Amino acid sequence: MKVYYDDEVDALYLQLGDDPPEGVIEIDEGVNIDTTSENKIVGIEILDASKRMDLKTMLSYSLEFEKELITQKTA
Repeated sequence: MKVYYDDEVDALYLQLGDDPPEGVIEIDEGVNIDTTSENKIVGIEILDASKRMDLKTMLSYSLEFEKELITQKTA
């Protein structure tokens, strides 16, 4: 996941995949879900982001993984 924030327009974008978006679903005014033609979610756009959430928590984060998620077998 990649997080982009544009402070000039106060927009936050969460890129959830590398597939290009082909459609958009507006779930609330200023909150849009980008999807592929197979309805795979590839991004989330939030306008007026600083009014909707605490950007400090969104733009600074920690990651926790279950051991099973990061263990991969190699051939």
